[in-house]
Amino acid sequence: MRLHRNLVFAVIDSLRDIFNEDVYADKAVELALKRDKRWGARDRKFVAETIYDIVRWKRLYAEIANVKEPYSRPDLWRMFAVWCVLRGIQLPDWNQIEPTPTRRIKGKFDELLKIRKFRESIPDWIDEIGLQELGEDVWTKEISALNKQAEVILRTNTLNITKDKLQKVLATENINAVPIKGYDDALKLVERANVFKTEAFKKGYFEVQDASSQLVAKYLDVQPGMKVVDTCAGAGGKTLHLASLMQNKGQIIAMDIYESKLKKLKVRARRNGVHNIDTKVIDSTKVIKKLHDKADRVLIDAPCSGLGVIRRNPDSKWKLEPSFLDRIRGIQQEVLAKYSKMVKPGGKLVYATCSVLPSENQQQVELFLASDEGKDFSFVSDKKVLAHKSGYDGFYMALLERK
Repeated sequence: MRLHRNLVFAVIDSLRDIFNEDVYADKAVELALKRDKRWGARDRKFVAETIYDIVRWKRLYAEIANVKEPYSRPDLWRMFAVWCVLRGIQLPDWNQIEPTPTRRIKGKFDELLKIRKFRESIPDWIDEIGLQELGEDVWTKEISALNKQAEVILRTNTLNITKDKLQKVLATENINAVPIKGYDDALKLVERANVFKTEAFKKGYFEVQDASSQLVAKYLDVQPGMKVVDTCAGAGGKTLHLASLMQNKGQIIAMDIYESKLKKLKVRARRNGVHNIDTKVIDSTKVIKKLHDKADRVLIDAPCSGLGVIRRNPDSKWKLEPSFLDRIRGIQQEVLAKYSKMVKPGGKLVYATCSVLPSENQQQVELFLASDEGKDFSFVSDKKVLAHKSGYDGFYMALLERK
């Protein structure tokens, strides 16, 4: 591979923003790809994938390069040189790249592979909590799986098209997608591609949604005509899936504390041809009280650490802090206590997270069921989705029924 100066400079600038300025990786990549309109698909792929790769393995590369945060520009070039050496890419004769001891880099790499926190490039505290909650064997396998690049998974919008027809339509746009066994509406891309530019996307034939995430709406056991509340709807990936499962019949109330996210949901709903969604901003307790005992089904896709989705958000490893985890567990109990009151007698609730930690998952459900607010609910079932077993994101979902 021959390195091009303008592409590599885009990578270095983006890494500086992500590591030193706290810019989210997806935003940094988005900005980087706008730098030069002349870049072709291969150029854009190099920039995006190299940024994500170095972000994913930041701790390992920094240790090999012997650099510490905050990273100076020469530090970032040293990390880039490590990335090149480990991938067998010949280093160009540029002023920014210092003489690089290839054998020392490879020797250090082999040495660090024996230590999990370096091999998997994670902060000490994440390694400790994963080990504590999942045990040596499961955690070692899980964090390894969570460091693999996430595949692109589509969810067929069955309101507009069948999965088989979508597969054929995508093929006419040179996108090869295959079904995944056990996931009714999912198609997996054989090769990564920008699916948002396709006519199929513009016509609302699909949404991009990981296979594990596609299990959540189905777990809620919705039927056409029901009154369903999605309490932490965000931009609405699961809300739209619920609408498909309900065949556009009944009512879905999509709630969130951020109005900006609900505005995105409205745009997506129009594209999907969904018209049974009402959005409500949670700006006071009145919004929730009005719905007490009214909903057939309630989905609580709770705020969480996101440790199950670090394959697609590798920078979250570096942004997460132990204090956030402590705080989020408290918030999880709060939302369970408050939002469960919207379930009517005989109705059902799903509590879900994109975390693999029991302290955010089954332990939260146990705490809720033992509380005053949870005494009217009974546990039906739960599903623990681990990345090393499923091949997709780590998720948890529990189904509860109000007596």
